[in-house]
Amino acid sequence: MIRVLLVDDEEDALNLLEILLVQTGEVEVAGRYVNPVQAIEALRASPVDAVFLDNEMPGMSGMEAARKMREIRPRLPIVFTTAYAEYAVEAFEIQSTDYLLKPLAPGRLQDAVSRLRQAVSADRADRSRSDAAIRCLGGFSVARPNDPRRTLPWKTNKEKEICAFLVHHGEKHVDTALIIESVWPEYDLKNAKTYLYTCLSYLRKSFQEHRLPLQIEKNGSGFALRLNGAVVDAAAFEDDLDEILSAETPDLRLYERINGMYRGEYMEGCDYHWAEFKKEAINAKYLRALRSMHLLFRRRGDTALAEDCLRRILTIAPDSEADGRELIRLHLEAGNRSEALHVYRQLERNVNEQLGVGLEEETIRLYRKMGYSG
Repeated sequence: MIRVLLVDDEEDALNLLEILLVQTGEVEVAGRYVNPVQAIEALRASPVDAVFLDNEMPGMSGMEAARKMREIRPRLPIVFTTAYAEYAVEAFEIQSTDYLLKPLAPGRLQDAVSRLRQAVSADRADRSRSDAAIRCLGGFSVARPNDPRRTLPWKTNKEKEICAFLVHHGEKHVDTALIIESVWPEYDLKNAKTYLYTCLSYLRKSFQEHRLPLQIEKNGSGFALRLNGAVVDAAAFEDDLDEILSAETPDLRLYERINGMYRGEYMEGCDYHWAEFKKEAINAKYLRALRSMHLLFRRRGDTALAEDCLRRILTIAPDSEADGRELIRLHLEAGNRSEALHVYRQLERNVNEQLGVGLEEETIRLYRKMGYSG
């Protein structure tokens, strides 16, 4: 099923388009808007496959809305619906999937849906190839082949931790003594070895039973996990972060990708002490990348994406005054005093709770700039 947004300034046109699309049996309408600005904002949070977009709308043309949508989703399939044929060349230039003239003919609409199906299928195939089979961001899990919504079951928590520990070391052999010291620090050596070999046996059987490409390899006194093509999300995430940080002008598609991949901190909620250093390193690199993208969006005058960067930064580092001040400034520049005050109050609370200190004088001056004195 193809999930779509419908955008047209006429309710009657939206009603007819929704009826015709539902009749194809291939389309689910995830949202409908008479205001293109609202549709653009909805696109940031809505996981839709495509957009049907009217070109003649007051305030913002369909072409302008399409370009803004492509900034958020560069590969988003867009089908224009309009009563005017003269916009077809411009629609072609922005690589729209199709261009439909009103009144809509059911047969012609079916052709457009077929084109959409092909575009969406190709995009989903690309994303499934790049989706991580092994998730380390926001927890730890291993997806089953051909059904990424289901994950590998664990017989014991230690079996899961051993798998995570081997993934953490990235196909490098890890000495048995180091595994035991990290996972069973308070056990005597004999019992710990027994538990380790039991967990490794569970893992081997589970990999075979669920037809995973993962293999445990013994070499001398240690073990390694061979991925055999399986992708670890944390590794792919760091590669994209490195690309953003090394590029003179980072690609907007990378920004969309890293935010889609980031589901939370490295091994979040697992309470693995051996993962702490890498968790902090990945967080620090992600924050640097977000700050880099924020500066890029500021230079381009894209306030919405600049704000998005700062909101993501403050989710990870809620006591970061420098980033909080920058978000307050953006809201004040946009004339949104209430949002600026909300950010200030949150920052004040987080700095006090996490650092046990008051706000810096520079932050307080911004507060006074809002019209408050204390």
